[in-house]
Amino acid sequence: MLDWTDRHCRYFHRLLTQRTRLYTEMVTTGALLHGDVPRHLGFDASEHPVALQLGGSEPADLAVCARLAQRWGYDEINLNCGCPSERVQRGAFGACLMREPQLVADCVKAMRDAVSLPVTVKHRIGIDRVESYEFVRDFVGTVADAGCEVFIVHARNAWLQGLSPKENREIPPLRYEIVRRLKEDFPQLTIVLNGGLVSGDQIEAELARVDGAMVGRHAYHEPYALAVWDQRFFGESRPPVDKDEVEEAMVRYCERQQSLGVPWPHVMRHVLGLRNGQPGARRWRQVWSDHSLKHHKPAEVWQRAQEALRGARALVE
Repeated sequence: MLDWTDRHCRYFHRLLTQRTRLYTEMVTTGALLHGDVPRHLGFDASEHPVALQLGGSEPADLAVCARLAQRWGYDEINLNCGCPSERVQRGAFGACLMREPQLVADCVKAMRDAVSLPVTVKHRIGIDRVESYEFVRDFVGTVADAGCEVFIVHARNAWLQGLSPKENREIPPLRYEIVRRLKEDFPQLTIVLNGGLVSGDQIEAELARVDGAMVGRHAYHEPYALAVWDQRFFGESRPPVDKDEVEEAMVRYCERQQSLGVPWPHVMRHVLGLRNGQPGARRWRQVWSDHSLKHHKPAEVWQRAQEALRGARALVE
């Protein structure tokens, strides 16, 4: 979820769900070892529980980055072994690491030796045309021997040649049965299903067979779906937060970020799906994404967006 689940997106999502675990966009070891660490690792305390997803393949480098993650207060370190992009492949990490399960195990061990945080792995069920269950079973078994107890499994193969990252999320078929079988064969491990989950009913059905569900782009495009997850999946009694309350909270957050030099459009781009399906949502989105308003104060744009919504409601009534 590069350029999507940044700290502003996660702050927004945390307003909708208090219990769901949030994951950062993938951060490479090079970015942390040679780049701006505060920019990559800074986050708001409200985001907890939050996991840092790392991209890398050098055990020593990952150990250093794991220490940084612990120092900055993250709750989990997640090693990405699922991204199929050519840029990631050139860096010798992501999905191509599934070819080297012992190296992944060494990476996990190095991070576990360096920190007390849980170290988890996100991966695919196979790479290219290798569709044998034994391939992913042996990968999980080898990495588990290094102490990894949580595996987040995208239930598609990663085709490393000929497909874009977007096509890799759509063309290789979903095979949930592979993930379910992993849970049967490794009952002591926590197996989390990822890929193609778009409804609460679908998530609930899969949770009867695996230990968890990860939702990516659907949660980004339809964020208000998160508002019922605490009640449905965690047994919370409080009602879902109101959309108007969420929008107001984000306006206040934009004001705080603006005082730190962050333009409010960088924040509100993540919020544009909040009112999907609501009368006036299209006009509301147009107001918040209007380039000509970028120098206005967030509260002024908010007032215009609310006026657009009220106008749509009046027409419906």
